[in-house]
Amino acid sequence: MNLTPEPLAYELSRPGRMGTVLPACDVPETALPKNLLRAELSLPELDELTVVRHFTRLSQKNFAIDTQYYPLGSCTMKYNPKANEQAAFHPGWRNAHPLAGDAHNQGALELMYRLQDSLAATGGFSAVSLQPAAGAHGELAGVLMIREYHRSRGQPQRRTMLIPDSAHGTNPATCAMAGLDVVTIPSDAEGGVDMDALRAACDDTVAGIMITNPSTLGLFERNMEAIAKLVHDAGGLVYGDGANMNAIAGIVLPVELGVDVMHYNLHKTFSTPHGGGGPGVGMVGAAPVLAPFLPGPVVVKKGDAYAFEMPAKSIGRLKSFYGNFGVLVRAYAYVRMMGADGMRRMAENAVLNANYLKHRVEKTYKVKYPRRCMHEFVAMGDVAEGIRTLDIAKRLIDYGFHPPTIYFPLIVPEAMMIEPTETESKETLDAFAEALERIAAEARTEPDLLHDAPHNTPVGRLDEVAAARCPILCYRG
Repeated sequence: MNLTPEPLAYELSRPGRMGTVLPACDVPETALPKNLLRAELSLPELDELTVVRHFTRLSQKNFAIDTQYYPLGSCTMKYNPKANEQAAFHPGWRNAHPLAGDAHNQGALELMYRLQDSLAATGGFSAVSLQPAAGAHGELAGVLMIREYHRSRGQPQRRTMLIPDSAHGTNPATCAMAGLDVVTIPSDAEGGVDMDALRAACDDTVAGIMITNPSTLGLFERNMEAIAKLVHDAGGLVYGDGANMNAIAGIVLPVELGVDVMHYNLHKTFSTPHGGGGPGVGMVGAAPVLAPFLPGPVVVKKGDAYAFEMPAKSIGRLKSFYGNFGVLVRAYAYVRMMGADGMRRMAENAVLNANYLKHRVEKTYKVKYPRRCMHEFVAMGDVAEGIRTLDIAKRLIDYGFHPPTIYFPLIVPEAMMIEPTETESKETLDAFAEALERIAAEARTEPDLLHDAPHNTPVGRLDEVAAARCPILCYRG
């Protein structure tokens, strides 16, 4: 592999080169406003072939699910079928404009209506909003809905949200953004919610609980119905973090477990691209008690026509226009291809793959909660003295695998959260397990191999602390 760093576009620039020739102007010319002209902004001058080669070479250095295994725990990095992309790039969808009005966008509205209906059925919810642009955005919607519900009932003192200590980090952050207080509920010896601690925390200040089931430990919460009853009896509501829906879709209806509001990550369970932090969709489903508070607009059917409408007590808009429509098309294509039976097989195979891989890995790496997992499991990377999980993760790159999520959940020391998804073959899982076994052997005999990894990438191990604290966000030639 060529380890020479890729030159930046600015370094390839040559005066006078251009990649396109604009057609003759067919409207009267006018001077640009002075505040749009920036003399100090020296843009690179490049011909088209140089640009194509530059970005093609960069793309070949990227790690992608289309080329390699991506066992990123909690993120459900599964294969995105190309049929989804073909659907989203149909000119009728691609060229639709949100300002054209309902009458000119009936096809788009019908697709959104049908997707709302399908996603609601997957969770047992009475209504769905497609507004949120990501999982954390969906969390914010759900928490704001719970807060508004209590205020509408004259109970503004309900401002405490209960959150298990195995939760996604976005859960407490979301509560802080919504102006609520967080009480952490510890886990018990088996990785579930400590019921005595929960019982003690349920008072008349409780707004609700935010709970992920299956949890970030990859475990199904056996006491889910009892948890929901405790919170409901205290006057609170249950927010379900649906990030791990890939393990239960088509098998369990969250509403039947006592969930009042829940987001799904369409860019996880419903096989649309994650993007580089977006675009995604963190749609929100609600039980009848919270359906009137959903963010809007949502799509409704009136006779033979479709239209946007705000729910009766809506918390309002969370996004301009109506959500990330291209992602919605991809998700709808996936839902229609899979059907109800396909969704169930998807979840069953995700759980089967995770348990198979756990069985392989736990022969070498300790799994803190060794009971049967769901879609993922958490192993521990302390396989030799002086070796940390970070070293194992970096060495995995040399073997051609993306590292799993590391150091999360926080309650597991030296955590490696591994999620194979349902789309990987047994051969891939075996190859990954064998790589982990070889790395564990290297950790005992040649620890510096791990300390200095990765060895065959364009960029070696970075100073991640400095990168986080002193990021360089722009090019200074």
